[in-house]
Amino acid sequence: MDWNAIDRREILRYLGYGQKDADASTWESIQQCLHELENAVRPSSRWAVFDVVHGSQGIELPQCGMVLEGQSIASHLQGCDKAVLLAATLSAQADRLIRSAQACDMAKGLIMDCCATAAIERVCDEAEEDIRSSLTGKFFTFRFSPGYGDLPITLQKKFLAVLDAPRKIGLCATDTSLLTPRKSVTAVIGVSDRPVAPQRRGCGACNLNKTCQFRKRGAHCGV
Repeated sequence: MDWNAIDRREILRYLGYGQKDADASTWESIQQCLHELENAVRPSSRWAVFDVVHGSQGIELPQCGMVLEGQSIASHLQGCDKAVLLAATLSAQADRLIRSAQACDMAKGLIMDCCATAAIERVCDEAEEDIRSSLTGKFFTFRFSPGYGDLPITLQKKFLAVLDAPRKIGLCATDTSLLTPRKSVTAVIGVSDRPVAPQRRGCGACNLNKTCQFRKRGAHCGV
């Protein structure tokens, strides 16, 4: 993973800075947290491509027996004949590092958490680059995760089992469908032979829209 490619401005946004810059001390803390994460975590990902059938019960993936329910994912995969299931994690070391930082210094703990969030997004970006390289000549949607819109978050366990993620990369889901390790992502990416109409995720499709700090300030995260 290219740690230098992590967008530092994104970390500031997660910290609530908006368009404002941080002081030298905050930037130093960000660099320190990223350095500690780089030395501690083991980023990994798994993905697989499946045929898509637009059925009456939802989006069917007959090769693995999954059905993606909901109008949101049906709209997301409109015009797609294949879908990629992606799972990525920073590893349990990230969770331990965040807890350790929080126990010593809550401010550093917050910065560590935000740095880890930016890092897992970078893991997903690099996995997506691999996907695009492997499926040359195809067109892709953005990443759409269980919990967005009306795509049930309860898919998590089945989703991970299909990718053998618990065994291969140590990524599991709890009985309440929370991912563990915490700094992890699952997502569906649509694949088409034709250009896919640009889409905006928006607040309505986000599973954090009820608690989002950006919305509380009258702003949005940009996606």
